[in-house]
Amino acid sequence: MIAGTQNVKQLLPYSFLLGSDRMRIPRIYQPSELVVGQTCQLAEDAANHVGRVLRMQVGQAIELFNGDGNNYAAKIIEVGKKTVLVQLDDCRQNPVESPLRIHLGQGISRGDRMDFAIQKAVELGVAEITPLFTERCGVKLDAERAEKKREQWQKIVISACEQSGRSVVPNVNPLQHLDKWLAQPTKELKLTLDPWAKDTIKTLGQTNAVRLVIGPEGGFSDGEVQQTQQAGFIAVQLGPRVLRTETAALTAIAALQLQLGDLATANPIKE
Repeated sequence: MIAGTQNVKQLLPYSFLLGSDRMRIPRIYQPSELVVGQTCQLAEDAANHVGRVLRMQVGQAIELFNGDGNNYAAKIIEVGKKTVLVQLDDCRQNPVESPLRIHLGQGISRGDRMDFAIQKAVELGVAEITPLFTERCGVKLDAERAEKKREQWQKIVISACEQSGRSVVPNVNPLQHLDKWLAQPTKELKLTLDPWAKDTIKTLGQTNAVRLVIGPEGGFSDGEVQQTQQAGFIAVQLGPRVLRTETAALTAIAALQLQLGDLATANPIKE
């Protein structure tokens, strides 16, 4: 046992303290204030998942999170046709967020590629996502449909947090055009991908915040490449192979987490 293990355990998620029972306790997102010692009625989506999909019963344990970085141990005390009531028993800080904050600007792709990229980006620790309209994105959405898409992607983010053990929920920003996003003032290290770039992620200096822009299927146009350069984005390459847009995003995020984040950090739970 390493020094300080007892202190570390005080910060671990409730489910991690249950040994072999850990995997049998569902993690559920509950978008409301959570107070230990009080009861809580689960939101409609959460209640449906717990009551109808998982068919959980009174007395069973679940783990809730609301985006504040904590995990809340809870026990089901009532299950109705459309409602589930739980008792909040404990609150623990969840130490799984990366020290590297990545804001992903992702060119919008067709079909389920965008869904996949967002889901896996969250699993890899991305902190914020902005879907971007680009010249080659091939997706046309009016304001109403764009908002519905954003809401759909936010649900994918929540589901990815439930699965991956995160208790801070990344925000999916409103869809916007590439030029407006590039022009936003920021102190983040700004990166874009270019297979002919001289720099790689290994050559980057230390930073705790990155703004990463990824093109859509077909990549950026020449004009958009110039826009990224004029906005101060550093071009880096990911090796000799040509990657699809969703693969490029996830490869870049994984490489950044390995070089600057916590992808290779020892897991205190396993020590």
